[in-house]
Amino acid sequence: MDNLIFSLNATVPVFLMMLLGMAFRKIGLMDQEFASKMNQFVFKIALPAVLFQDLAGEDFYEVWDGAFVAFCFFATLISIMAIAVVSRFFVKREIRGEFVQASYRSSAALLGIAFIQNIYGDAGMAPLMIIGTVPLYNIMAVLVLSFMNPAAGKLDKVALKKAAVGIVTNPILWGIAVGLIWSLCRIPQPEILKKSVDSVAALATPMGLMAMGAGFEGKKALAMVKPTMAASALKLVILAAVFLPAAVWLGFEREQLVAVLIMLGSATTVSCYVMAKNMGHDGVLTSSVVMVTTCLSAFTLTGWLFVLRALGYI
Repeated sequence: MDNLIFSLNATVPVFLMMLLGMAFRKIGLMDQEFASKMNQFVFKIALPAVLFQDLAGEDFYEVWDGAFVAFCFFATLISIMAIAVVSRFFVKREIRGEFVQASYRSSAALLGIAFIQNIYGDAGMAPLMIIGTVPLYNIMAVLVLSFMNPAAGKLDKVALKKAAVGIVTNPILWGIAVGLIWSLCRIPQPEILKKSVDSVAALATPMGLMAMGAGFEGKKALAMVKPTMAASALKLVILAAVFLPAAVWLGFEREQLVAVLIMLGSATTVSCYVMAKNMGHDGVLTSSVVMVTTCLSAFTLTGWLFVLRALGYI
C-alpha cells in the first residue's frame, strides 16, 4: 500500500497539471498560440536548464560504475532500435517518429532519484542511470524526430543537411553537452548561478504539462487509441519484462535494479511532447501516450516493485 500511495503521489499531480491546462483553455486563460509559446520556452530554455543541472551537479569521477552505465546505455539503444524497426511494419508513417520516441523515453531524471531516495534514503544509482540514458534519450529523439518527420519527404542532400543543422543547433543537446563538460572539468557553480538556473529549470515540468493539456485535442486522440495503447504497453511493461531479467542475470541488485526499472518502465516524459511539437510533429499521439502512461504507471511500477521485492532482489 505504501508503494501504491507513493506512486500515486508521484504521478497524479502530473496528470492534474495537464487537466489544469485543459481547464485554462476552456475558460479562456490559454489558447493555442499561448500554449505554443510556452512549449517553445520550455524547449529552448527550461529543459536545457534541467539537463544542465542534472549533469553538472554530479561528480562523474566519484560515482562512476562503467558496467552499470554501459548496461543502461545499451539497453536503451537496443530498445530504440527494436521499436524503430517494429514501427515500420505496424505504425503509419506520419506518426512513426512520435510513436518511437513516446515508447522508449522515460521520466528518468524526474522520477528516478525520487523513487530511489524513497526506498533507500539517497540517490544511489539514479545519477549513473541518468548519465547512461538521458543524453542518449535526447540525441536519439532528435534523430528520430528529424528523420521521421512527416513533412520531410525522401532523404536527399537537402533533407539530410536540414536534419544535421537541426541536430547541431538543438538546445536540448547543448544543455547536455555543457552539463557534461561542466561536470568532467569539475567547474564549481557559484550560488547565484545555481539558484538562477534552478529557478528556470523548475519551470520546465509545470509549464510543459499545462501547455500539453491546453493543446490536447480529444477527438484526434480518440482516433489514435491503438498506437497509444501499443506505445503505452511497450513503455510500461514490455521493455521492463525484457531487460530486468537481463539486469538480474548480470548481477545488478537493489538500487541498481530500481534505477533500471525507472529507466525502462516509468511514464513517458512530458519533454517528448515539447520536442515533438517543436520539431514539426502533430503531438497528438505523444500527449495521449504521456497521459495514459502517467495514469497507469502508478500501478505498473508498484507491480514491478512488488515482484522484485517478493523475489528478494530489492
